[in-house]
Amino acid sequence: MVLSANDKTNVKNVFTKISGHAEDYGAEALERMFTTYPPTKTYFPHFDLHHGSAQIKAHGKKVVGALIEAVNHIDDMAGALSKLSDLHAQKLRVDPVNFKLLGQCFLVVVAIHHPSVLTPEVHASLDKFLCAVGNVLTAKYR
Repeated sequence: MVLSANDKTNVKNVFTKISGHAEDYGAEALERMFTTYPPTKTYFPHFDLHHGSAQIKAHGKKVVGALIEAVNHIDDMAGALSKLSDLHAQKLRVDPVNFKLLGQCFLVVVAIHHPSVLTPEVHASLDKFLCAVGNVLTAKYR
């Protein structure tokens, strides 16, 4: 999925608003994913999965940090996320569908905290971006 210049601008604008909340929004997206899609918990058997867990917050910060990295390298996400793709495909062996599920949960978190920002056009751009990130992360599964 190709991001247009307008999509890229929309995504960058969203991330300027949320980048200061990486830990909180990332944790909220993970908690939402674990609650809505319980099988996703299987990849975190060593985590305390309770609300407010330090482990969930730390991982949430990593997740949003990776998204920020993708935004910062929006024209070369494959290069920017190459090591992360290797990790998830070869070592962790995460089911690729989980990236889509987490992306959906992240969209909900953005909508909750920034409803005026998430216009239908911005929603579409952010969804395309999250799908593109998911595609990059699953590219090495093939």
